[in-house]
Amino acid sequence: MAKFGIDKALRAGILLLTVALVAVVASTLRDHVVVAGDSAPDFAVTTESGRKISLDNFGGRVLVLNFWATWCPPCINELPSLNQMAAELKGSGVVVLGVSVDKDKAAYDKFLKRVRLNFETSRDPEAAISVDYGTFKYPETYVISREGKVLEKLINEQDWMAPQLLARLRGYAR
Repeated sequence: MAKFGIDKALRAGILLLTVALVAVVASTLRDHVVVAGDSAPDFAVTTESGRKISLDNFGGRVLVLNFWATWCPPCINELPSLNQMAAELKGSGVVVLGVSVDKDKAAYDKFLKRVRLNFETSRDPEAAISVDYGTFKYPETYVISREGKVLEKLINEQDWMAPQLLARLRGYAR
């Protein structure tokens, strides 16, 4: 009878430990998705102009961090307004950084020669930075405060020249 009680207790203990192990493993497999209010993950890139940039380089300015690709039609559709917004807000405390997830460097370089951008851009072919942000749909943009907090996360194509969006960006820079 005592052996039956010990077996039952051991089985219950093993079951409890198994459930705990599964819960711990499951929580580590879940991707972290950055949302408004989170601290922006740090990153470091070298832009096409050769400038080394990290999150710390934007102190005192609001960063519009845009993930895009040349093979992404909504990304290409939003680039003209993003480009215009970058020019419009230049010197206002808002700066744009485009991070392309293109694997094909030749296609990326050809695209940049054809389209003159008013903001810095870099290529992250392994999508390491966008993965840190939890980005899996392009275009996706993060508006990051001077202090490194995500103010907004914008998924899909945006009209960057929309008066409400321009007003919000100017407001963040004050």
